[in-house]
Amino acid sequence: MTDPAPIRRAIPADATVTCWAAPDGWQLRRFDWPAAGGAMRGGILFQGGRGDVFEKYLESFGHWHGQGWTIAAFDWRGQGGSGRLSPDPHVGHATDFAPWIADLAAFWRDWDVAGPRVAMGHSMGGHLVLRALLEAAIDPVAAVLIAPMLGLKSPVGAGVAERVARLMRRIGDPARPAWKGHERPGARLDRRTLLTADHSRYDDEQYWYEAVPEIKLGPPSWAWLAEAFASTRAQRADPRLATIKTPLLMLIADADGLVDSRAAVALAARLPTAQVIRFGRESAHEILREADPVRDRALAAIDGFLTAHGR
Repeated sequence: MTDPAPIRRAIPADATVTCWAAPDGWQLRRFDWPAAGGAMRGGILFQGGRGDVFEKYLESFGHWHGQGWTIAAFDWRGQGGSGRLSPDPHVGHATDFAPWIADLAAFWRDWDVAGPRVAMGHSMGGHLVLRALLEAAIDPVAAVLIAPMLGLKSPVGAGVAERVARLMRRIGDPARPAWKGHERPGARLDRRTLLTADHSRYDDEQYWYEAVPEIKLGPPSWAWLAEAFASTRAQRADPRLATIKTPLLMLIADADGLVDSRAAVALAARLPTAQVIRFGRESAHEILREADPVRDRALAAIDGFLTAHGR
């Protein structure tokens, strides 16, 4: 277990947390950390997963910033500090993933940074970054997908789970929570074990929720769940996967209890430029917030990839 390093529990003095207005006026909470001095390599836009906030990744941001990268991130519309799409502020709701692609595309167009730009996404963020590439909504020189949500785990199987989610969306309030008190129903492991073996890094999340209570989110809605199954299923069948020319690095946790690692491996095989790094039982879902042996290996892989392609 690591000690709670200051970088993980404080916004850096030379970084800013502001709001960015999407084209429709929606306010998205954003993070910017300009590269220091003359060590400028370019920019990394990092996007978290469902329910994430950018504070969870400050430690990794510090690693890349120390290498000369400008870092940017924003909370997805409807979560973190970017408002809510549900009357219940603790439910992560979405009736369509397309607005998130539109936000990402607009932010990418507005993001003014010198040098090459790299896109990174964890979990749902990885799915949306890849979807944005397929839709030519962003044009990074390279992209990194970390435990990407390219399929969802379900105790009853993805096909049955999607049909249930679609039914529940139709017969009641589509914004009501799909479950309570856990990352997913039927899981045999507690939430921390599903995310990371590092207790201290796991506790960072609660630290930020206590410091900024309004950024905390709970379970997804039935509508979000139905859209997630549909969007990932469509992505896996998309013939444009074979046409992507952007260099891609994909980090996959084979024992991931939240997203379908087998679906990610199968999809990666259809990407002509993809490099895949796989982790075994030593890694849960949040690879960048795992114990040091896993995290160090992941960062080393990303560093090597950026040296080769991020310029």
